Amino acid sequence: MSLHDQTAMAAELDRELSELSLTERLRIVAGLDGRAVFTTSLGIEDQVITAAIGLANLPIDVSTLETGRLFQETVDLIAETEERFGIAIKRFYPRQDDIDAYAAKYGLNGFYESVEARHACCHVRKLVPLGQALSGARFWITGLRRSQSGNRAATPFAEYDAERDLIKVNPLADWSTEDINAYVEAESVPTNPLHKRGYPSIGCEPCTRAIKPGEPERAGRWWWEKDEKRECGLHVPEAAASSVPTPA
Repeated sequence: MSLHDQTAMAAELDRELSELSLTERLRIVAGLDGRAVFTTSLGIEDQVITAAIGLANLPIDVSTLETGRLFQETVDLIAETEERFGIAIKRFYPRQDDIDAYAAKYGLNGFYESVEARHACCHVRKLVPLGQALSGARFWITGLRRSQSGNRAATPFAEYDAERDLIKVNPLADWSTEDINAYVEAESVPTNPLHKRGYPSIGCEPCTRAIKPGEPERAGRWWWEKDEKRECGLHVPEAAASSVPTPA
């Protein structure tokens, strides 16, 4: 399919999904021609999507990036979620050779020292495994919401991801925190206990802190950096997130 056709399909899908419920949105994507993959970080938004997939028994692959630096609470939630919804969550891990190369160049926790080092760590532990998770996929489903941060305020329901040559679907784009919490309560969705300890957005343990009252949801991610639009590269073109290649 040409770039023009992919872009047109994403635009049409964006319009179609706008008037539907979450389950209807996911059902539409699951019925399209091509493999659909949902990558979950086990955060509350992603738990809602996992629940909708499991409860409707939709043919959507559910995967997670097991970075090796996750909170134990997050790791424990993977198995709990599989049991609750009767699904298998496929784990994708960083390559040990890449971790060793990173540590040799920057130090194991060198991400605190520079943005370059932090982006290099995200590349090794997230972006490379993400590429493996999305291999052969035509649709990538995410838990992005417009209200999560200013950087995500214009999130569409569907868009063509030129870097990965697939259509990215954000079925919760218009959901509020209140919508998320209401669904969790209604469907008894298991959530990360860290959410109740002030962690609305949860990533790797060394790079996540609880937020202070009044702070944006993602203020606890890479909090030592000054860029308010900081990202890891999963949801922005990698070249925009960082010009740093995988450590040699």
